[in-house]
Amino acid sequence: MRIGLLGTGPWARATYAPALAGHPGLRFAGVWGRRPEAATELAERYGVTAYADVDALLADVDAVAVALPPSVQAELAVRAARAGRHLLLDKPLAVSAAGARAVVEAVERAGVASVVFFTVRFQKEPDAWVEEQAAVAGWFTARAHWLGAVFTSDSPFAASPWRREKGALWDVGPHALSVLLPVLGDVRQVVAAAHGPGDTVHLVLDHATGASSSLTLSLTAPAAAAGAEVELRGEAGVSVMPGSSEGAVAALSRAADALVRAAGTGRPHPCDAAFGLRVTEILATAEARLTAGE
Repeated sequence: MRIGLLGTGPWARATYAPALAGHPGLRFAGVWGRRPEAATELAERYGVTAYADVDALLADVDAVAVALPPSVQAELAVRAARAGRHLLLDKPLAVSAAGARAVVEAVERAGVASVVFFTVRFQKEPDAWVEEQAAVAGWFTARAHWLGAVFTSDSPFAASPWRREKGALWDVGPHALSVLLPVLGDVRQVVAAAHGPGDTVHLVLDHATGASSSLTLSLTAPAAAAGAEVELRGEAGVSVMPGSSEGAVAALSRAADALVRAAGTGRPHPCDAAFGLRVTEILATAEARLTAGE
């Protein structure tokens, strides 16, 4: 499968490009970016073509990986799907339900495969834990802390305009939901949403299984307090999500595996664009509650 990369920022350089270049089932064909000089630099590093025109890249590949801000991603994902290209996308799928829905509709009309890269869902230990807990009945409640220090450290993502605008809800909220939804079921209601320090938000969710969950999300946590933790409590006792022994590049390589399989079999992956849409809808509902409470 020939695959092109859309995007040249820190996430594209640190994770997407090395994962695509090192994947045995892919041929990394080229790079397009909103800054042509950055696309040229990244393409030269991996010995691939730098494209000045995104449609020229789409004409030369079977699939695209998108490492761009979500509002830009949604528009280009629709364009790529209409061109018949399979999609390896990042989270969040979009920053509005309408934008995410447009991606899903384009994917369905074109009959292409899609995978959204929710990082922990493609790391071995956390993903195995999610699958195990999803098979256990009787979960009563869950607690998720997803605390980043993006804005309180020298993170390369601190200058990201969309993260500054949308905050933790949209950046790390998708990760928490990607773990909770398969285990506790869909969200029936965002029961409560409140602001905390900085960009921190607190959510209480009611799930289809009757369980509830509470989420604390932040990109402004002190560095010493940063980290992700998910705890489930129910009839089976207490279960805590394990950490991962591997980084983002290995996880993205596994997401690429999933895209190749989905394209070859026609069977959707659990983290496809439709799942990305549902996550976006929940985040949009939470954002509306936060805005109403201001």
